[in-house]
Amino acid sequence: MNQNSESIQAVVTVNMDKVSGGAPIFFARNEDELISISIKLSKILDSTVHELENGTYIVVRHE
Repeated sequence: MNQNSESIQAVVTVNMDKVSGGAPIFFARNEDELISISIKLSKILDSTVHELENGTYIVVRHE
């Protein structure tokens, strides 16, 4: 049986007070750094970036 699984590889945010949890969290100083870090992590981790609200992105591996 094939099962698709997704896992959050990282969280990237400009809002330190809005994020917590078990995935690695990267804090960006501004929107440009937020985008840059997210894109680089997605390439390194062979994952996809998903934009959430309020300056937060998650990097998710879809298998």
